[in-house]
Amino acid sequence: MVTVSDTKVTWLTQDAYNRLKHELDELIEQRPVIAAKINDSREEGDLKENGGYHAAREEQGQHEARIRHLQELLRAAKVGEAPANDGTAEPGKILTVRYEGDDEDEQFLLATREEGAQGELDVYSPESPLGKALHGAKEGETREYALPNGSLQKVTLVKAVPYTGN
Repeated sequence: MVTVSDTKVTWLTQDAYNRLKHELDELIEQRPVIAAKINDSREEGDLKENGGYHAAREEQGQHEARIRHLQELLRAAKVGEAPANDGTAEPGKILTVRYEGDDEDEQFLLATREEGAQGELDVYSPESPLGKALHGAKEGETREYALPNGSLQKVTLVKAVPYTGN
């Protein structure tokens, strides 16, 4: 993971960046609507027992938190084409892995939740124990990582291909 002044840089396809930017623009446009809801609820009387007022304030808090999250994510995003199809595990790739003692392969996207939000694939963060263990692995390479119970799990990278966003 590349860091610039302790801020995580997130790899995004152009489609994902456009989708998140559109969401951010819509959220910013909705600010006056939520403020009006709060004002209307405030005029209904005693704020201590005004459920509509408290619900509108809660909605505003969640709304503003999402705006801040998207602004930070997009500010630090690296937009571009998928990484090279070189068989190496890195963010922006679909990884096929096999866990030691398991007969079936598992497939997931190594990226942020926002990058894979529209897809069917599970998304694992590059910062997760599995993501950290596999980062930089070549196809056929076995790595291990600690499970929450403290035991070690071995995992083999079967295949690593660029995520196309489809």
